[in-house]
Amino acid sequence: MGEALKKWLKMKKDLPCREEVGLNLRVAESLINIGVEKLLSGYGVTGAQYNVLRILNGVWPEGHARCAIATRMIEPASDITRIIDRLEKQELVVRDRNAEDRRVSVTRITEKGRSLLQQLNPLVLRSSEESTKALSDEECKELSRLLEKLYSDKID
Repeated sequence: MGEALKKWLKMKKDLPCREEVGLNLRVAESLINIGVEKLLSGYGVTGAQYNVLRILNGVWPEGHARCAIATRMIEPASDITRIIDRLEKQELVVRDRNAEDRRVSVTRITEKGRSLLQQLNPLVLRSSEESTKALSDEECKELSRLLEKLYSDKID
């Protein structure tokens, strides 16, 4: 088992290699998420809200129904309605009823939301660069390729 993982978990014994991989992924993800969440909180949004804003910015000026947003989230969010409610209260998104089916609402990013993303995107990129600074570009590509291998068979 890697010495850094043992030190982080305050363990002495080795674990099976596949369990070690899972633990290393969780520790790395946690550290990266803590940094990004701290960064985003200074701008009044969470990681999930930032994810929704990026999704909606990608289809701007169009929007998405709530279920379409949910299927595009990095991490599944059972509270997608509350996430959108909070973004709407901050005037970062607006919701409109579908003219053809009044039961469906479409959420669109506002100019205020787009402006916030323009501020946040370079900071999030810098955070990604900081969290991967110990890796070369080639190692980043290889790590990305290996991580995709873990979930590529689960994509519909």
